[in-house]
Amino acid sequence: MQLGSDTFDTPVFLAPMSGITDQPFRRVVREFGVDVVVSEMILSAGVVDDHRLSRERAIWGADEGLRVVQLAGCQADIMARAAAMNQDDGADIIDINMGCPVKKVVGGSAGSALMRDEDLALRLIRAVVGAVDIPVTLKMRTGWDLDQRNAPTLAAKAEAAGVSMITVHGRTRCQFYDGRADWDFIAQVKDAVDIPVIANGDVVALEDGAAILAQSGADGVMIGRGAFGRPWFPAQMRHYLATGERLADPALSQQRDTVIAHYEGILAHYGPGRGLRIARKHINRYLERMGVARDDRRDVLRQSDSGAVIERITELYDLAILREAA
Repeated sequence: MQLGSDTFDTPVFLAPMSGITDQPFRRVVREFGVDVVVSEMILSAGVVDDHRLSRERAIWGADEGLRVVQLAGCQADIMARAAAMNQDDGADIIDINMGCPVKKVVGGSAGSALMRDEDLALRLIRAVVGAVDIPVTLKMRTGWDLDQRNAPTLAAKAEAAGVSMITVHGRTRCQFYDGRADWDFIAQVKDAVDIPVIANGDVVALEDGAAILAQSGADGVMIGRGAFGRPWFPAQMRHYLATGERLADPALSQQRDTVIAHYEGILAHYGPGRGLRIARKHINRYLERMGVARDDRRDVLRQSDSGAVIERITELYDLAILREAA
């Protein structure tokens, strides 16, 4: 698969997830191995108005590979200005968000609401493509609801407008994250365009990656929630799709060190006070995946001192290591 000047064999992408795929998390995933990571969704108006959150979400490390910045908005001129500003700041790819189902985004006619208005969607796409010299990609859902699954038509129009790649989450906006993603429907998008298509939705096991590619005919896979609390999973998927071999989860000692390094990265990125709060969702998910009881997880999350948090994480992992050895 060709994207800009880069070539990938069955690529694995880390999906943009608001509140999750910030720089500290992306760096952990990159260390294990993944082809492309995408920023959290950034509001284009926030970029133009220089809001702190928008600046923060656009921060990118030199070790993160391709700098893919995802922008959301509903005003063509603002989207174009935000895209150009990010290009000037070093972005390699601009991704347009037409998939976010959250009410406050959709209520502003952005995200997946744009799939109900193809004329506005195309004005945004043309404005962004015309504003930058780097590739522009598009992430969408299958449609607004089951009666309006227009992803194949919109994808074809987006390709004609200059979009270089399409990512499809196999649900409608009205499904949010309920039910199962429709991997077969993604094949209709693949048939409608000649540019690469990336399949997304419910990829939480290695078999899911192989199945979504087989059913959709897509060129690559994007992993979202399957990587939350499991940043080594995209690397496992990448290896599995390339070789058919299953990589074991990292040893518990390595998982412990990863969680602590991730936690320290969050504190360094956001500062100790705010970082302590932001880290809780990540720590809870790591411990939950390890099978730690809810009360023990709560005990860790209630700690107000970073040293105490690290001490409790270490104790829980070391206890698990002893149990595994026994």
